[in-house]
Amino acid sequence: MSTDIPGIDPLDGLRAPQDPDCDVFLTGTVFLDIIFTGLDSAPVRGTESWARGMGSSPGGVANMATALARLGLHTSLAAAFGDDHYGEYCWDALEQGEGIDLSMSHTVPGWHSPVTVSMAYEGERTMVSHGHEAPGPADPDGAPDVPRCPPRARAAVASLAPGRAEPWVAAAARAGARIFADVGWDETGRWDLDALTDLEHCQAFLPNAEEAMRYTRTDCPRAAAHALAERVPLAVVTLGREGAYAVDAATGQSAEVPAIEVEALDPTGAGDVFVAGFVTGTLADWPLADRLAFAGLTAALSVQEFGGSLSAPGWTEIAAWWQRVRTFDDQDPAALRRYAFLDDLLPAAARPWPLRRAVPTIGFRHHA
Repeated sequence: MSTDIPGIDPLDGLRAPQDPDCDVFLTGTVFLDIIFTGLDSAPVRGTESWARGMGSSPGGVANMATALARLGLHTSLAAAFGDDHYGEYCWDALEQGEGIDLSMSHTVPGWHSPVTVSMAYEGERTMVSHGHEAPGPADPDGAPDVPRCPPRARAAVASLAPGRAEPWVAAAARAGARIFADVGWDETGRWDLDALTDLEHCQAFLPNAEEAMRYTRTDCPRAAAHALAERVPLAVVTLGREGAYAVDAATGQSAEVPAIEVEALDPTGAGDVFVAGFVTGTLADWPLADRLAFAGLTAALSVQEFGGSLSAPGWTEIAAWWQRVRTFDDQDPAALRRYAFLDDLLPAAARPWPLRRAVPTIGFRHHA
């Protein structure tokens, strides 16, 4: 269930009656994630491995949708759901558990939900997925109407792919949404920015360091960020353990924030959580460095828990971390000042760390 602190709205004071009801729109494939935890090593061929823990939760695009909703943003998701038990569980977990608007989503009769099995060990993960592409609902002309006509929103999150343009991205941009985009590995090996057709509609582009350098033909992620800023208003390059670097093309401002050192248990969904944190800070009009710091913090908190969507932190976890980290005698004062902006967002009192989060799993039957 959602872990928001009641009353915290990152856009408080910025909302106006004429604003759209939706803060962020996104679309994609929802998977049922089955996560095996407590593995001492990778499975060995020809043997049976027993995990000390297992959980289930909505995955895929649900990771980012959940992360956005837990940070207090009104989130709308357009996705297909199977009419099997997995699909019913994922729909209920997102709509009832997280408060995500699924009015643009639909159930596909006779379609099985995609499934991903994830095995987490030694801070890494191995995944096996299965699924079939879902047919979309059709309008009278036979063209898919989801998500060609996205709801009016402050922002939208897209995943770019070479040679593929999504009509809804241009439609959302024309309606005033600020488009934030990430990208996956280019299987073609061409790494051609011109092939990312929807990049022209993007306010912000958030690749990782390897992707950014390949697309810009540079050998330094910071140089790559500056090169990307010639194509998009805001370029953000994630640097893994080194943090993140961003360039604002409009102002020429750049910012770099180091990563928070944590014991990573499962990196599933960390990239999605980072994007959600950055979107939140951008819509709230925070300074660029604060947005990077907040995005990195939310991602760091997420990797300390197993699972994808249910590892996304809400304001409860953020408040507990901020309260706890200031009690360390050897804490670097400069590092603490980097996150001082949280004082204006969080309540004075917070639940003590560590927090017990809900175990991701399909629930038991309720017997009378």
